[in-house]
Amino acid sequence: MLDRIPLYPPYRIAIVGGGQLGKMMTVAAKQLGFYVTVLDPTERSPASQVADRQVIAGFNDGEAIRSLATSADVIIYEFEHINTAALRALEAQGCLLFPSALTLEIIQDKLRQKKFLAEAGIPVPLFQGVNNIEGLQETAAVFGYPLMLKARSGGYDGKGNFLVKDAAACAGAFTALGAAELMVEQFVPFSCEVSVIVARGRHGEIRTYPLSENEHRENILRRSIIPARVSDGVRRKAQEVAAAVISLFEGVGVFGVEMFVTREGEVLVNEVAPRPHNSGHYTIEACVTSQFEQHIRATCGLPLGDTSLLQPAVMVNLLGEKGHYGPAVLEGCAGALALPGVHLHFYGKHKTVPQRKMGHFTVTADTLEKALAIAAEAEKYLRVVSERKE
Repeated sequence: MLDRIPLYPPYRIAIVGGGQLGKMMTVAAKQLGFYVTVLDPTERSPASQVADRQVIAGFNDGEAIRSLATSADVIIYEFEHINTAALRALEAQGCLLFPSALTLEIIQDKLRQKKFLAEAGIPVPLFQGVNNIEGLQETAAVFGYPLMLKARSGGYDGKGNFLVKDAAACAGAFTALGAAELMVEQFVPFSCEVSVIVARGRHGEIRTYPLSENEHRENILRRSIIPARVSDGVRRKAQEVAAAVISLFEGVGVFGVEMFVTREGEVLVNEVAPRPHNSGHYTIEACVTSQFEQHIRATCGLPLGDTSLLQPAVMVNLLGEKGHYGPAVLEGCAGALALPGVHLHFYGKHKTVPQRKMGHFTVTADTLEKALAIAAEAEKYLRVVSERKE
């Protein structure tokens, strides 16, 4: 366990990915005095604005990833879709990587991920790999319509998903997803969607955060409500499942585990993110230890922090407005920040496009009802636009 943090030479962290998650990880790491290098293909990425150094390279640039090992004591990531061959080579050389290359390989493939979870007894929706329209139709005869068709790799924020409502939609669904390697899932008529941020240290200790109740629009997370408005039984089940998931992967760091809550009160795992998660942003202001500090603590071998909720909270994503492209402008800051309990985060992405995550705000209050009301008022002010509109 890391017991002494030297000023010079500093403990060195490399983060693959320079977006908003990388930025918030970097802020947490700098709080502890660590030296941070980020790798991202975008110049002046959000994380580079606070990191010590940026390597400009693609996420599948094996040579660039290998070069990180020469200037890092530990390598972490802000997303899953990375060249795992390079990571395996680094692991073979004794480099510390969290989570492991094997974990990333399993999670990168949604079908493999679901099989891995199901074989371990983790509750998941019914699923099946499909290769053609006939296979989709055969599966639909068993699962029924509607059902969810997913690309096995590369999807995020609703990209790579298609809700197939009936047999007539099968051909269009395949065309929309590019006839890639696909899987189909039974549609779950859920009462709500929740997620659990769970952390596991290098020595196996586990801490779970309060449940987040998540609301999506156009398959993109728009609002998280904490604590989730579910029964104590659902809360316990969800936290137990999240702990079982991160233990199954032998994960080190923070995982986000997304789940459906059925009308009968059961929980089914939808997807696993082996890193800090959008639905955990509320932890920055609303918990004793943020998910980002927790991730740094865990991956650097420090004790895990207290995950207690200090106040109820509502987190709202700020997305690029439809029709706006180009240099980003956040309007309505003065009005929103005049409201009590509003904490605003603008990520520093230079260009906005419709539906791109450009920032978020969190409202904390002494009751959830107050937080919800203030968040609704703040939403009226805040818009991400650009000088250029199409």
